[in-house]
Amino acid sequence: MTEAPVRRPPAPSRRALAAPLGVLAAVSAAAAVVALLDPHEPGHYPTCPSLALTGFYCPGCGGLRMAHSLLHGDVPAAFGMNPLVMLLLPVAAYLWARWTVSAARGVPMRSVLIRPPVLYALLGVLVLYGIVRNMPFAQVLAP
Repeated sequence: MTEAPVRRPPAPSRRALAAPLGVLAAVSAAAAVVALLDPHEPGHYPTCPSLALTGFYCPGCGGLRMAHSLLHGDVPAAFGMNPLVMLLLPVAAYLWARWTVSAARGVPMRSVLIRPPVLYALLGVLVLYGIVRNMPFAQVLAP
């Protein structure tokens, strides 16, 4: 009696890993720029278009200053600049890692975090956060 051959998934091509590694390279380059050019000093980056046009903070306002503080090891200051984005960074890292592992295995990525109900909930949280951080009682959320 002979044993059935073991089926292995196809070996991933370099092309499969190109996208997640390209994203890693782009994020690393952007992080290097933000680490070197302090967004706390005026003139290095353009003003947030939402803030410039409406006078209200968008959900991403303070994100560059948060990244700069985080890259320099000042976690409390980073959290103070944009707590929501700070809390979402581990989720983004997890999704990137899942994407990379899936690409390396040659299988499509499946995650409960990228299903429509979760994405709609995230969109709702972003809109609500954008509204609340502009209220007088929520000055702690302003960058």
